Amino acid sequence: MSVPGWALQLGYDGLDRGLVPDFAVRLVIRALLRQRLREIDNGSLEANHAAKMAWIEGVKQRTEIADLTEKANEQHYEVSTKFILSTLGPCAKYSACLFPTGKESLEEAEVLMLERYCAKAQLKDGQDVLDLGCGWGSLSLYLAKKYPNSRITGMSNSSTQKAYIDAKAESQKLTNLTIITADVNTHDFATERFDRIISIEMFEHMKNYQVLLKKVSTWLKPSTETGSESLLFIHIFCHRNIPYHFEDTEEKTGDKSNWMAQNFFSGGTMPSQDLLLYFQDDLSLVQSWYLSGVHYSKTLEAWLKLQDQNRELGLKELQLDAKAKGQDPIEGVKAFYRFRVFYMASSELFRFNGGQEWGIGHYLFKKKA
Repeated sequence: MSVPGWALQLGYDGLDRGLVPDFAVRLVIRALLRQRLREIDNGSLEANHAAKMAWIEGVKQRTEIADLTEKANEQHYEVSTKFILSTLGPCAKYSACLFPTGKESLEEAEVLMLERYCAKAQLKDGQDVLDLGCGWGSLSLYLAKKYPNSRITGMSNSSTQKAYIDAKAESQKLTNLTIITADVNTHDFATERFDRIISIEMFEHMKNYQVLLKKVSTWLKPSTETGSESLLFIHIFCHRNIPYHFEDTEEKTGDKSNWMAQNFFSGGTMPSQDLLLYFQDDLSLVQSWYLSGVHYSKTLEAWLKLQDQNRELGLKELQLDAKAKGQDPIEGVKAFYRFRVFYMASSELFRFNGGQEWGIGHYLFKKKA
């Protein structure tokens, strides 16, 4: 039975004002996750596989690599930088961290995952490296320091992220890091080619993986030029076997039920763990890994804790941000509480079924000859 629109709106208003207790929010989230699993399950392995093949053909027909890129900026990447930093660890890593024992601090977990990327991507000093979808620069800055003879390029769709990373690089006297602001739909590198391309939680904002991976493959150096294989390393979050879209249907149908798509993931995709294996026209898989969603849940709980610890700063910065954008400062208050729900909802998703329903996929591809 669907919930009436007025009832959903009343509930959303309560969330926006911080009036719904966390335990109640989490109970509802778990119920919605069970509902999501029922919605994406077609009843048998045969039916699920057929649906996946049809879904893949559908994304191959899309004209754009990514949809609603400006929405992604609005919802995540160009909110107040000071607010976002108040919720993240010292590296400002806005993606899953690694908790091998479960007792690591957020700072330790950030570095452990960054080091895992270095090992899996087979990085070494002296390489040309592209950090594709560089966020607030956690990986770009880390690599620039770790590999001083490498040339690191970070690419982001957000001008405010570039401004922040450039300032950090200047303060740390890093001269081997270049940050560019560009839309992957339209950007192409004229002459630059890379030994390694690393992309951390950007592919979830993409749609046509066939066109995307074809474009990215042209940015890798030919193996004859390097004497060794050029590699692409990808980190995504994913469902264990079924891909699906995050669709905001309110404008078309009046359906207000997809809170996540409306507020945080417009145009987003939940890949399946095996999804990228169906797009090997221009790149070949070398190796893949799966990490339990529990790592991401622990990351998100740490962010939520920091957000609450820095509550006054966060509220102030988001209200100032809203005012600077010509909005009522109350929109900043709403944003603060929406981020709390976002962190809680994402944590519950990744810990569901012990981290075995949704988790983290790592993939290493090589350029085809």
